Parts: sequence; C-alpha cells; structure tokens
Amino acid sequence: MAVGIFDSGLGGLTVLSAVETRLPEVEFVYLADSAHAPYGVRTADDIFELTCSAVQRLFDAGCDLVILACNTASAAALRRMQESWIPPGKRVLGVFVPLIEALTERHWGDNSAPREVMLKHVALFATPATVASRAFQRELAFRAIGVDVEAQACGGVVDAIEDGDMILAEALVRSHVDALRRKMPQPQAAILGCTHYPLMQETFQDALGAHVQVFSQANLVAESLADYLVRHPDMIGTGARAFLTTGDPRRVSDRATQFLRRPISFTAA
Repeated sequence: MAVGIFDSGLGGLTVLSAVETRLPEVEFVYLADSAHAPYGVRTADDIFELTCSAVQRLFDAGCDLVILACNTASAAALRRMQESWIPPGKRVLGVFVPLIEALTERHWGDNSAPREVMLKHVALFATPATVASRAFQRELAFRAIGVDVEAQACGGVVDAIEDGDMILAEALVRSHVDALRRKMPQPQAAILGCTHYPLMQETFQDALGAHVQVFSQANLVAESLADYLVRHPDMIGTGARAFLTTGDPRRVSDRATQFLRRPISFTAA
C-alpha cells in the first residue's frame, strides 16, 4: 500500500526527500501536476478541480493516503475536499497542521483550547493563492492566541525555481523579504509556506537575519507521517518509489534530478 505525495510541481520533492529518509520502508507515489503549475496564481475553484483530479490519479495508483505537499492546494482545496469529495476509506492530509503544531509547541492530536505561545510576531511567505485563503491564520487560531501574522505573497518565486533560474529566485526572495519587513520590521519567526521555498531557505535566512527562526515543512511532515504510520502499520511496504507527471517527463526528470542531486525518472501520469 503506497502513500501518495502530490504537488503542483517539484517543490514537494523536498517533502518526499525528508519522508523517505525518515521512512525508507514506505512505498511512495509522487505526482507533479507540471502541466498546470504554478497553482499559486489560480482561482480557488481551479485549484480544487485540479487537486481532486490529481488525488484521484493517486487513489487509482493504489494510494489510500495522499499528502498534499503543496501549500496552495492545502490552503485552497483541502477543507472543501474533506467536506464533500474524499471517498470512504481514503484520507488526504495537508502540510499546514504539522507546521502550526511545531510553531505552537503542541503535540499531534492535541485538541485542547487555544492558548498563549512564546512567538508573537510571525512572517508568512507563501503563494498569492495561499495568502488570499487565510488558511494559515485560520488553522493557527484553532491552536494559539495573541499571534500577529503578517503574510507576504511571493509572486514569481515558484516559476523561477521550476525554470531552474536560481539567480532570479534569490533576487525575488530578497525583494519579498524587504517588502515583508516594511510591514513587520522585527518578526520573531518566519514560515516558508510553500514546499518550493526550502530550496531557497539559506537566502530567506540570510535576508531575514540569524535572529529570526525559519520554519519549513519537510521534516515536520515526515515526523507527522511517522506518527500516523505507527497507528497504521499496514501501510509499511517495500520502499518502492514511482514518479508521475502531467508535464513532459524528460524535462521534469531533468529538473528533479537537479533539485535532489540524484537520478529521478518521471513517467507520464
């Protein structure tokens, strides 16, 4: 039984890399909807339809559990999917909750009332669609009070990363950090609210300063999945991997190999 990992493009490979290091015996199927990336500039209805189609493809591939390793899909589509679309016996998890649990120092499954936390000023860097959804603020409000969140929509960063133009991506990151600091001069922590952004984590940290704690999601998602699998040991398998894309498999394979610095071969979804 495989675990599906979905992203609009290649950013979710940061999650895959972390979870396969943490859980080498689990079978994974990765799906990149490269033909429709980026999701961050699309409408909520578009994101919902595309995410459902991609997740269904992973269900068809034998995945009973799918991780939306895409903050935009998690923010704009997951709740609607959970309320009206996900078939019985299947489960879809997003990437926001493990991050917020770490930020608020709450354990997995802690459903107690929201409480004061140490961090008061938090910067959120995300795609325009994620920022517009306010999903991060909504999920945070379930768990913490008194936290000021300033969100910065980071237009262009995903496109630059997907195109392999890391010089442009670095320039855009620094520009977006400057824009955020004009609104929140002294953030205590920063959230990299897109799974592409860990590829630029050093640039974010350098632009923000060493005193700002930067949270990214890959390792946190891996730990949450490990906790889930303790309670669902039937999902432990042979460690097989499969990589699917709606885009050009050769081009996507080349980019993925560049990102992970090891050979990755995608096939057509």
